[in-house]
Amino acid sequence: MASKCESCGKGPSWGMAVSHSHRRTKRRWNPNIQRVRALVNGSTKRLNVCTGCIKSGKIVKAGGGRAFGSSHAGRHQGLRPHIRGGTRHV
Repeated sequence: MASKCESCGKGPSWGMAVSHSHRRTKRRWNPNIQRVRALVNGSTKRLNVCTGCIKSGKIVKAGGGRAFGSSHAGRHQGLRPHIRGGTRHV
């Protein structure tokens, strides 16, 4: 799997690892690529995308119930009162 985001095109970057003695060796920083099922034009498709695109909402995950960043109505359903943020009896 190539370390390239299919959404934004982010790929690896190169540089030098510098030790305490300032000895320099080549190294490569890879983006955090995840393989996710996403909705593309109404159908589900497997995509290799970076976590930045997932967090920012550029990718709509398939089969996840509600999309990230959508309305939070009813988000406290089924939670215990002290987790919901209600009054807590000490």
